[in-house]
Amino acid sequence: QLSCLLCLCLASAVWAIELQPEPDYGPVAYEFHWAVNDPHTGDIKSQKETRKDDKVEGVYELIDSDGYRRIVQYKADDHNGFEAIVQREPTDIKIPLPEPPKKLLAAKILTPVVPVAPLVHYAAPKAIIKQELSAGNYVSVSGPTAQYKY
Repeated sequence: QLSCLLCLCLASAVWAIELQPEPDYGPVAYEFHWAVNDPHTGDIKSQKETRKDDKVEGVYELIDSDGYRRIVQYKADDHNGFEAIVQREPTDIKIPLPEPPKKLLAAKILTPVVPVAPLVHYAAPKAIIKQELSAGNYVSVSGPTAQYKY
């Protein structure tokens, strides 16, 4: 009985769904472009793209880490798919290299290390003061804290 009821519910749900065709929103068209030129970091790049209906054309260029300019011209459509032509040409642009990490120099120990008993001082029992904390929020931080500058 339960399986028949379940089948009946599913069948009625399928009949209730009415499939509608995707509406035609008209022709699709756009055009955009952007560029970045930061000589301090060597980040130099740009892009331009246009689309009309199902045909996309564009070009982007950037400076690679070796100082060469890469230019990519591309197009895509339903008939040919995606096609790209890549060119590389030398430039006189020098990409700044990041500074190498500073090395920590350890002093060479000339004498052998002899284990030494730890030196421990204990406070006299009368010197230990028990302090009651008042109610409130407390934050404990150990170690260096990070500072962010935006």
